Amino acid sequence: MAMQVGSGGAGGGRRGRRRRRSAPISEINVTPFVDVMLVLLIIFMVAAPLLTVGVPIDLPETAAKPLEGDNEPITISVNSSGEIFIQDTPILLDEVVPKLEAIAANGYEERIYVRGDQDADYGTVMKLMGRINAAGFKRLGLVTLEERDS
Repeated sequence: MAMQVGSGGAGGGRRGRRRRRSAPISEINVTPFVDVMLVLLIIFMVAAPLLTVGVPIDLPETAAKPLEGDNEPITISVNSSGEIFIQDTPILLDEVVPKLEAIAANGYEERIYVRGDQDADYGTVMKLMGRINAAGFKRLGLVTLEERDS
């Protein structure tokens, strides 16, 4: 009695059992993509208010209504020590008009908001506004806070 080793019988060979190979998945898993997008959305929602204007100014309060506008204005700030800033960039009073003309030529509308600290020298703010007006910019606005009822 002889026994064959490795025969293709029903007991232990590879012929009797066939493994099914799974077909490749052709669907895109969008769950990680959605997770990343939601995280980015939250980051931008938190960071957007911090990107407006970074010069710390203590604005005076008035009862005036806010102006409505659809384009981003050019913001000029005067802090309590009399330093002048266009957006976040410090600038000298003599350089304000050429810088504004360069910015306006690059596509900004000529709407200019002047933010003056309530402790800033009134003469400095008026000199700044006078030079801007004399250069031909007619859409000037002063930025204030809403008056609180006390």
